[in-house]
Amino acid sequence: MSDLAAALRSRLQHGQSLPIHIHQEDSRITSSVRFSPAAVLFAVTDRPQPGVILTRRASHMRNHAGQVAFPGGRADPEDTDAIATALREAQEEIALPPHTAKVVGISDSYRTFTGFDIVPVLAVIPPDLPLSIHQAEVESLFEVPLEFLLSPANRVTKEMEFAGKPHSYYEILWQDYRIWGITAAIIANLSQRLGYD
Repeated sequence: MSDLAAALRSRLQHGQSLPIHIHQEDSRITSSVRFSPAAVLFAVTDRPQPGVILTRRASHMRNHAGQVAFPGGRADPEDTDAIATALREAQEEIALPPHTAKVVGISDSYRTFTGFDIVPVLAVIPPDLPLSIHQAEVESLFEVPLEFLLSPANRVTKEMEFAGKPHSYYEILWQDYRIWGITAAIIANLSQRLGYD
């Protein structure tokens, strides 16, 4: 295991022992919501200044078109666990070879009002892999410095109206990319677990 992977694993294990408030879409989740398992890959590049791989979803997608997201998606019946889901989805979306990912661990699941129970899988990958996008699902991929992404100073809370009620969400701006909603909430949760907040 690389020094970066070992350091992240230690921080994650320490953070998971602490009683941390985890953000969910509570205000929009009702008792009638049935959750489908899903997973995303929080892939950290193993370089002196580590980065995190993110994608911009294709603009023709039915849900969350054009939004920034982690590689990931709904679990398939053949997936053995959340790690298998995250690695399979990353291979499908950005051609990340599963064997190159050193899995550090999983963080707190995030439940959405749209009915997904998303498990973030933290992993370290080699830098500068020849990744390529699946154009039917992904418009582009990019890398954001890990320190920038997890720093609370770069995250703001905003508010919007949904179903006649105010709803708050996180937003992170990086170059021309707007990272918000579920993706930003997962980042905020992991930031707490890794001791950035």
